[in-house]
Amino acid sequence: MNQKPCYILGIESSCDETAAAVLNHNKVLSNCITNQEIHQQYGGVVPELASRAHQINIVPVVKQALKEAKININQINAIACTQGPGLLGSLLVGNSFAKSVSMSLKIPLIAVNHMQAHLLVHFIKDEGITPPDFPFIGVNVSGGHTQIIIVKDYFDMEIIGRTLDDAIGEAFDKCGKKIGLDYPSGPKIDSLSKIGNPKKYTFPIPKVNGLDISYSGLKTSFINFISRNNEETPNFISNNLNDICSSIQYNLIKNITNKIELAVKRTSIKSIAVGGGVSANTSLRNFLIEKKKKENWKIYIPPIPFTTDNAAMIAIAGYIKYKRKNFSNLNYEVKSKIEF
Repeated sequence: MNQKPCYILGIESSCDETAAAVLNHNKVLSNCITNQEIHQQYGGVVPELASRAHQINIVPVVKQALKEAKININQINAIACTQGPGLLGSLLVGNSFAKSVSMSLKIPLIAVNHMQAHLLVHFIKDEGITPPDFPFIGVNVSGGHTQIIIVKDYFDMEIIGRTLDDAIGEAFDKCGKKIGLDYPSGPKIDSLSKIGNPKKYTFPIPKVNGLDISYSGLKTSFINFISRNNEETPNFISNNLNDICSSIQYNLIKNITNKIELAVKRTSIKSIAVGGGVSANTSLRNFLIEKKKKENWKIYIPPIPFTTDNAAMIAIAGYIKYKRKNFSNLNYEVKSKIEF
């Protein structure tokens, strides 16, 4: 007997991607993203420009998501959207749209924690995704967050380690900017690293007690290193770009993998699920795959389309809440910062 359709429309607008996705139960029918290339010229996201772009993009991206899913908006059973964390102006655009749809169609509205959604993406039914068993260690690595989490249930998550300053993705971008790479720099550093020597240049990895982590000192050390060598040697960056990228990537990733290993040791949990844009990084993935082979860790790495901010992850979180009848009222507020 065929299962009755359950269509969830997900909306993601926490930063500089306007995204919409449609799921039928836990299966992705569409996952559409409109990137805001205007931020590249500024070397980072400009909040006011981001919110304006969301206003322009939100209706077209939702229409595209519905079109690819081959349904109309009246067939939607519920709408889920990112409540936070994120840029307030950007969040307001997505949430205002979602609330309007909820009211007009008289369907449930579901507010979603963006950081939880990065880990719940592992419960999407899709090729290449195997859902982890609880409990597992979740590792959120993105432009705005670096977190190590014990995930006891879908929405029962405990942060056991976090960045004390810069997030890992932010460190990638700031280091990339220093050597002349366009924003976002993480994927470009990753690509250039592949033919570089990761041990060519060394940078101090900050010593932070426990499972917390710091990236500010490592980033500053790299920036000072580049400034010093630029003064001493003309064309230092262009002549050594691959080695520079490979070396800084090695150290940025080593900083978080040290903490992942410590988390496994302290918790005795060997199931690791990663989420966020930096989970696409080749070095991080290679580290996890190696741990799977040598130490029998259970590793869960999302397919590339589900690593960066996307609406499918919001929709799967919404679907899980929908099954539990965990709905939101129209009076909730968006939040720039939000804990689990």
